[in-house]
Amino acid sequence: MAAQQPAEQSVTPFTEAAPAGGTALTGEVVDHRFKALPPDAEGLTVGALAAQRRNLYTGGFTTPVLALSAESVAHNLALLRTYAEHHGLAFAPHGKTSMSPQLFARQLEHGAWGITAAVPHQARVYRAFGIRRIFLANELVDAAALRWLAGELDADPEFRFVCYVDSVRGVELMDTALRAAGASRPVDVVVELGAGENARTGVRTEAGCAAVADAVAAAGTLRLVGVAGYEGEVPEATGERVRDWLRRLVALAVALDRAGRFAPGEPIVVSAGGSAWFDAVAEVFADIPELSAPVLKLLRSGAYVSHDDGHYRHLTPFNRIPEEGALRPAFRLWAQVVSRPSAEQAFLNAGKRDAAYDLDLPEAQLVRSGRDGSVRPATGITVSGLSDQHAWLRTGPDAELEVGDWVGLGLSHPCTVFDKWQLIPLVTEDGTVTEYVRTFF
Repeated sequence: MAAQQPAEQSVTPFTEAAPAGGTALTGEVVDHRFKALPPDAEGLTVGALAAQRRNLYTGGFTTPVLALSAESVAHNLALLRTYAEHHGLAFAPHGKTSMSPQLFARQLEHGAWGITAAVPHQARVYRAFGIRRIFLANELVDAAALRWLAGELDADPEFRFVCYVDSVRGVELMDTALRAAGASRPVDVVVELGAGENARTGVRTEAGCAAVADAVAAAGTLRLVGVAGYEGEVPEATGERVRDWLRRLVALAVALDRAGRFAPGEPIVVSAGGSAWFDAVAEVFADIPELSAPVLKLLRSGAYVSHDDGHYRHLTPFNRIPEEGALRPAFRLWAQVVSRPSAEQAFLNAGKRDAAYDLDLPEAQLVRSGRDGSVRPATGITVSGLSDQHAWLRTGPDAELEVGDWVGLGLSHPCTVFDKWQLIPLVTEDGTVTEYVRTFF
């Protein structure tokens, strides 16, 4: 049976974002809250500053400054859309990677079914910017958050929300909170299958999944609409281990469907997919047999938008399937050499407050001369450590570097890059800043 195709949903245009706290994104005032923006832009709106199309290097930006490549973002958005369509997958990219309503809008414009969240705060941000389909890839047992959710569902008949369940106790807590909130619409849930004994959340056994499904059926405030999980948590993951777990997930969907456990009249959701194994997800989901209702094969990869120069550069499935294209790293952090105490050492004015460091250190890639603006490769320059506000550089005999130069750093793990910057210049290849990407962490 053909996969259900993701439906387009309307969103507010990128440059006319819906209000947050009464202020449109482009109407926010540029001030001290936003790192690296030109001091002489104080008091302008974000939209007015974007209209000036300043140059990142000569337009008054202070270092360190994070730049997001406009060309790479556009390429990556188009590539994942093509990939999902080619493999019959619906797509709900994980928004926690960027927490940017502007990037959500672009993902939806590129055919995304909805946006994935991890915690209630993220879902609230999504709703504030008009996202109408949210997949919460986590358990939700917080009574205050469930009360808010019940209000959102009751107020908007077009709002679709799905979240994980992985215990009978969790189902009981959800049911109690939703009843207390007077919820009139049931909350759609999927049973989360754990990725292994030592993995993260999720039911460990098929018998446990059946017990959770029974509990959902007994709770009038919930509807069971599918199964889900995260293959990135498979212990000691290899391609075959990941595929084995994905086949278990599909078999669970088949078994629950045969037992009549899914809500009638709804597509059956089968969901997985981080940014490291989506090729395995596509391969195994292609073999989902015909079930009693159409299957929504939902991929949730999120780090693809910005990609990176470290962790995901090595793990991307496109390394294994080069004929389907390649993602492009979109981040570059520019920092300035502020100290050159010896021929073997230098220091930049960017550190843990500015760069991701939880998986890999930044990678020195380019040097922009502080004298004439010429750009050269960062030959012989290595980032050896990060302090709070300094990057430690180790410099070899062939390193050409002096105080005042700018060093362009490639960054690892985009999930912890976006959260350090609230307003990020979107920069074309020639250095022109065309827009500013707002984040809400």
